[in-house]
Amino acid sequence: MSDALILYTNPQSRGRIARWMLEEVGRPYETVLLDYETTMKAPDYLSINPMGKVPALRHGDAVVTETAAICAYLADAFPEAGLAPPHGDPARGPYYRWMFFAAGPLEAAATNKALGFELPPGRERMAGYGTLALVLDTLEAMLSQAEYVAGGRFSAADLYLGSGLGWGMLFGTVEKRPAFERYWERLAARPAYKRAAEIDDALAAGA
Repeated sequence: MSDALILYTNPQSRGRIARWMLEEVGRPYETVLLDYETTMKAPDYLSINPMGKVPALRHGDAVVTETAAICAYLADAFPEAGLAPPHGDPARGPYYRWMFFAAGPLEAAATNKALGFELPPGRERMAGYGTLALVLDTLEAMLSQAEYVAGGRFSAADLYLGSGLGWGMLFGTVEKRPAFERYWERLAARPAYKRAAEIDDALAAGA
């Protein structure tokens, strides 16, 4: 399979997370910028992602959508970057756990809060996250005891989870708890995050 990497994105989207992941990987990649109302809904892009959403990643003949999947895919495609515990390492369990906790309960609970949706009393079991307070309490307990979520070192799971917390605190869907702020400050200090943010900030300013 070709090593060519292409990121389909918009600087005001979750594509910022995928770009950060690509900067951590450290391989050359091409960026295709898409507009929400035009090129994102055009036939050429819908053949890549029929949802008409970004980000999407093409790696040779492989196409990956969904930001958490892109992060997990890149970590496995480029193991030399050290962004996932090796297969067989016990840290692989918490790596998957918190990556998909962020993609499931945290994402759903924060989105529902942003939309003003309240679960009917007594129906919390029907939602995978239960309540937003339960999600945040669970994360706070974990992050109060660990600098990183898996194996004591930074991984793609931190990148994805930290992005959700950082974005949520910025826009008010996640409470600014000390454990979250310390965690996000540590992640946002990474050179790859700063490079990615500078690229997308410049693209957004020029849009």
